[in-house]
Amino acid sequence: MPTRFAPSPTGLLHLGHAFSAITAWNISQKTDKKYILRIEDIDLQRCKVEYEKQIFDDLEWLGLTWEKPVIRQKNRFNFYQKAIDILNNKNLIYPCSCTRKDIAEALSAPQGNKTPKPYPGLCRNRSMSELKNEDNIRLNIDKSISYLKNIKLKSLSFVDNYYQKNLFNISFASKHLQEDIIVARKDIGTSYHLSVVVDDAFQNITHVVRGADLFNSTPIQRLLQELLELPQPLYHHHRLILDEDGKRLAKREASTALSILRESGVKPIELKRSLDLIN
Repeated sequence: MPTRFAPSPTGLLHLGHAFSAITAWNISQKTDKKYILRIEDIDLQRCKVEYEKQIFDDLEWLGLTWEKPVIRQKNRFNFYQKAIDILNNKNLIYPCSCTRKDIAEALSAPQGNKTPKPYPGLCRNRSMSELKNEDNIRLNIDKSISYLKNIKLKSLSFVDNYYQKNLFNISFASKHLQEDIIVARKDIGTSYHLSVVVDDAFQNITHVVRGADLFNSTPIQRLLQELLELPQPLYHHHRLILDEDGKRLAKREASTALSILRESGVKPIELKRSLDLIN
């Protein structure tokens, strides 16, 4: 039952990261004890070496160990391009040059009786042969759903061990997956959704453990798994660690940074007890 913790080195890890990392670790220890650390550093501008080093230090302080070697996504762009090529061969993607202003103006135009979609499909008729350096690449959701129906896939369901929900199917997708998501950003060449499903399959992840704030990412990732013919993992979207105002913790909030807590003398056992991870 390989699980993974996959942080991005764009800031210091905080209590929310600790909860997620330890939760994934605890699940892995119940079976084959295979715990994988993956560095999600596709955003080369924001990711920093010093933050990556801090990730290792923080996890070692928590008493966690992981499989070696550690995969860094910045070394796997050729695999993400292969996934883009597969989607292109199925005629499911298109280049998009729309700016936020373009989209906002289109959404503000009269829609008649139609409910406007988050992305109105301004570039949907463009071909990948027209792809330019300044273009993002979007997945055509309508074509993707039709493709899956044509191969008689009846379900895109997923199982969540925490919420005990199995909510997602083809009809649900048609109704709720309305935006043509970006699968490759112009400045990166891939996206979070695409790289995650490719790497989870490559690393044989059977249990994806992450915060409930990513629950809504699961439908699109299940869609990509089927389009790319990748295996389906189980999911565990755990509760979030919130601040005093009930908001999700952010990396910019230094007071909950693990490195600062460690330097202030907090012990790992105390931290785990405060997160209700041990009695």
